[in-house]
Amino acid sequence: MNAALYAGQWPVGGEHLETSQLNEEGRELWNRKARFWDELHGDAGNLFHRRLVEPSILQLLALRNGDRVLDLGCGNGALARRLTREGARVTAVDFSEEMIRLAKGRSRGLASDIDYRTVDATDRDALLSLGAACFDAIVCSMTLMDIPVVAPLFEAASELLRAEGRFVFATMHPAFNSNNPVFFQEKEDRDGGVTTVTGVKIHAYLDLPPVKGSGAPGEPTPHYYYHRPLAALLQEAFEAGFVLDGMLEPAFSAEDADLGSELRWTGMRQIPPVLTARLRHP
Repeated sequence: MNAALYAGQWPVGGEHLETSQLNEEGRELWNRKARFWDELHGDAGNLFHRRLVEPSILQLLALRNGDRVLDLGCGNGALARRLTREGARVTAVDFSEEMIRLAKGRSRGLASDIDYRTVDATDRDALLSLGAACFDAIVCSMTLMDIPVVAPLFEAASELLRAEGRFVFATMHPAFNSNNPVFFQEKEDRDGGVTTVTGVKIHAYLDLPPVKGSGAPGEPTPHYYYHRPLAALLQEAFEAGFVLDGMLEPAFSAEDADLGSELRWTGMRQIPPVLTARLRHP
């Protein structure tokens, strides 16, 4: 892992940029494309969210009626609304003011059940202002790869959770769906017949700089993705006192397969694009 990360910098385009600079640029980009993202996810999330992310989070979260849950990086509130309907009392935060505005608009019928706030997940003090030992659970859905520093988030989470609390996160799988995957499709002669084989090629894993990814098709403003090898990502959590006690690697099923000509994750049934994990603070 590049040592510059621990000095508060990331290597980008031949120079080292401060994490605060990258974070502010990220906020501006997300504010600019918030409406696109809101329309993409709608009320219940896109296919990726509905098939992979949400089910795996709910499985590891094991939500109990009345649980108080903090949703970090809530986007347009799709997960927050689902948690509320499952009986949770939700505080949902995002650093994009525009995204929070749109989330509130989609959640008018749940206004008394979801407390939306604009909070930066890289700001430990801002997170702690939500209340020490106030939450039974914290969820972080597809956000960790979008922020330049995660140590403040894990440090704050350890204080925000009540005893026996759990922290469940889903992120792009560091081994398969990070900053450099290349999709391929090949034909091979197998068992006396010609078979089409699809897969993912990875050329680097341990040390990758941030890149601006295209994201969803048609996304207007690409934003930075921050790669962390699995060991580095979990080490930040371990140093905050968490232990890992659950993990899932969801992939699309045969019924989700894309029969078109383009290579997509829906056709990669043996390769998980998402990693979902549960942390606890003993």
